[in-house]
Amino acid sequence: MVYVFLANGFEEIEALCVVDFLRRCGIEVCTAAVGGEKVVTGAHGISVVADCLLDEANEAHGDAFVLPGGLPGADNLQADASLKALLQSAAAHGKIIGAICAAPKVLGAFGLLQGRRATCYPGFEEELIGAQPEKAPVVRDGHIITSRGVATAPAFAFALAESLGADPRKVRTGMLFDEDYTTF
Repeated sequence: MVYVFLANGFEEIEALCVVDFLRRCGIEVCTAAVGGEKVVTGAHGISVVADCLLDEANEAHGDAFVLPGGLPGADNLQADASLKALLQSAAAHGKIIGAICAAPKVLGAFGLLQGRRATCYPGFEEELIGAQPEKAPVVRDGHIITSRGVATAPAFAFALAESLGADPRKVRTGMLFDEDYTTF
């Protein structure tokens, strides 16, 4: 089970791309609302009904825990003490933790990036507390996977799928990700 945490102000593409791609790869995903209401509104005014509330997310049943970026979504994630406790426990148990765009700053604030390589949206590097920032689209260091932003969301989703033991090649091909669309 993969939990994708949604807080008001989340980046819609980063969240829903991950959910969609992982489900296409046959991975069970649960969107979990942070903030006490199942209806969560993204940074661009798109409202989503989450599958469950944060309090219903069970670290023992989770294989991976994912934070989409967006502002103020990442700030709202960072302000939640229950999410902090859940992610710290998941990290202590070696569970996969992913964050994209502004959300890697949450991992830094929660003390989960010490001595690791990580990436983020440009300008947030100083908030990757304890990490060695990189500019790669996706950085995997142990059980922590980080990514830069909207344009890297598919690569992030596929990296998560691979880390969970799925082979996303058939999904990539079916979605035309392996086609060359450089000319418009």
